[in-house]
Amino acid sequence: MKTRRWFYRHRGLLVSPPVVLSAFCFWGETEAPWLTWPLGAGLLLLGTFVRLWAQQHLHYRLDIRKQLTETGPYRLLRNPIYVGNTLMCLGAVAASELLWLMPVTLLWCAALYTLVVQDEEAHLLEKYGRPYRAYLLRVPRWLPRVFHLESLGLVNRHFVKSLVSELHCLLVLLPFVIKEMVCELV
Repeated sequence: MKTRRWFYRHRGLLVSPPVVLSAFCFWGETEAPWLTWPLGAGLLLLGTFVRLWAQQHLHYRLDIRKQLTETGPYRLLRNPIYVGNTLMCLGAVAASELLWLMPVTLLWCAALYTLVVQDEEAHLLEKYGRPYRAYLLRVPRWLPRVFHLESLGLVNRHFVKSLVSELHCLLVLLPFVIKEMVCELV
């Protein structure tokens, strides 16, 4: 239990090693900017969108009373923010031109977030009880069973506040832009 709590508390730092490695590693780069940059930017933007969509419904970092969230992406899967984070990490690694590191990054994120959600789910089960237990049985953890376009709540009244609170996610590309600029100079 203490180990899971430790992973939960440090999840922000623990997810970063593959991204940090990709910012400083030049070995095995795929010299195909026509592929790596669009793929990286696309995954990063998709991950940021997923986080933004989830943020509107979860209200994390917003000064709004928290409650069990079952709307928006939380109707499809229980951990859209972690899925968004994983997509962002994959995007950063792709932009670094280290495509060989993408499967490693995916496995790293999957292992880390699996440990993290074990602690998180135990806490939420304690906090919300029966309604959360029903939610656990109804909604898959990582991949949606069915994709319903209606009532997903892509944009709601919290959109602007959520957008502002998630803008920092775009900074993840900065080291790779700098890395590319340095390589052009050398």
